[in-house]
Amino acid sequence: MIWTIFLLFQAVLLYFILTHRSRSKSDPPLDKGVIPWLGHALEFGKDAAKFLTRMKQKHGDIFTVRVAGRYVTVLLDPHSFDTVINDSDSLDFSRYAQVLMERIFNLQLPHQQPAKEKAMMREHFHGMNLSALNSTISRNLQAMLNAKMPQNQKDWKEEGLFDFSYSLLFKAGYLTLFGGEQNNNSTDPSHVYDEYKKFDGLLTKLARGMLTPEEKRTAKSVRQQLWELLAPAGRTEGSGSSPWLQAYRGMLQEAGADEEMQRRAVLMQLWATQGNVGPAAFWLLGFLLTNPESLTAVRMEMETSDKHVDTPVFDSALEETLRLTAAPFITREVVQEKTLHMADGQEYVLRKGDRVCLFPFSSPQMDPEIHHEPQKYKYDRFLNADGSVKRDFYKAGRQLKYYTMPWGAGANGCVGKQFAINTIRQFVYMVLTNYDLELCDPLAPMPEVNASRYGFGMLQPEQDLLFRYKPRKNNLD
Repeated sequence: MIWTIFLLFQAVLLYFILTHRSRSKSDPPLDKGVIPWLGHALEFGKDAAKFLTRMKQKHGDIFTVRVAGRYVTVLLDPHSFDTVINDSDSLDFSRYAQVLMERIFNLQLPHQQPAKEKAMMREHFHGMNLSALNSTISRNLQAMLNAKMPQNQKDWKEEGLFDFSYSLLFKAGYLTLFGGEQNNNSTDPSHVYDEYKKFDGLLTKLARGMLTPEEKRTAKSVRQQLWELLAPAGRTEGSGSSPWLQAYRGMLQEAGADEEMQRRAVLMQLWATQGNVGPAAFWLLGFLLTNPESLTAVRMEMETSDKHVDTPVFDSALEETLRLTAAPFITREVVQEKTLHMADGQEYVLRKGDRVCLFPFSSPQMDPEIHHEPQKYKYDRFLNADGSVKRDFYKAGRQLKYYTMPWGAGANGCVGKQFAINTIRQFVYMVLTNYDLELCDPLAPMPEVNASRYGFGMLQPEQDLLFRYKPRKNNLD
């Protein structure tokens, strides 16, 4: 009994020695929380935006918090972001990405080459290849909409706007990139979407390792289903998949990934390419429907613009939507000690083994010093009085390089940004020009966000927004 107590005491003492940390003069403000090891993990995971706002009010634009045994330095001064974004020597992007890949997708890739993968994506998502993708997804979207609501239908149809937007864009994107426009791999996109939605509902808990036993069983089953459904995608030219996916699977094979790991990697790409566009379109249409002035302005531009290419009003409305609803973390692993030089002249040491995190949603996107009334949707926030694009935003008297960051920045910014924007533009254009649509409850507000999704790209609503639609009598060409 005495030996048991002695060994337990030694274990507790060893744990304290290994995990004890105090702040030195060169460190950012340190907030460990009151719960040993866990620190602020529960509050961080529940509502990261609310938690980080509280920490900013307490500590300022930079601070270090303990989260599940790790120390994370959070930087919220956009003037200082480049010191993190442009440093690939002391700060590493891929290590934390690999942690998430294993937790979410059960994926371990041998000899991962992120630079080669980015170069391949640039080849397939830019230039003439981008034009081909735009044409293909346009045809798929039009076919999906026609099947959902034939032009000769006269009655209103009621639906949830989130499911309407997410399902149509997911299935059209799936056919464009993974299944080919003729769906030659015989996998029903509706079935893929249904299984994917189950997976997507567990994604944040998978990332945080917080699944219940029942959720673990569900996640295992759904992932297995999706791996099987995606097995044919990109394997051969005859699979009907896009040239990008075929090239991606070829790259995986060259790197030594077996068939099982390739399937898991394809699921990761399905999430990366389809997980944000649908929610973004939902928020945009939702803001337009709940702000009639915005809807009128966007519709008027679409009726008069040159083949919907020069669309500054739409672009501003979309950028404002993303400002309010795009909330990714930009995370790096500190692989060697780094002195971080803040824009205000302060210097702090980032310790090796810690993580550093930017959260642009808090600042610049929701910073009242940068954006007046940041909680309010203003479709013309990114337009000057003469209708030109507004790019001059300020903080602390200095013009900002980063005043909104939905696509990330630097070498790890979103390669498929233009394809995503084009897809959302085409979808919204088709919906607004082919259908009359209105809220079922004219006074319905926008739904609250699901706070657990902060940090994982586009936010999603806590509940859907009911609307109704029917074909317009005089559709535009």
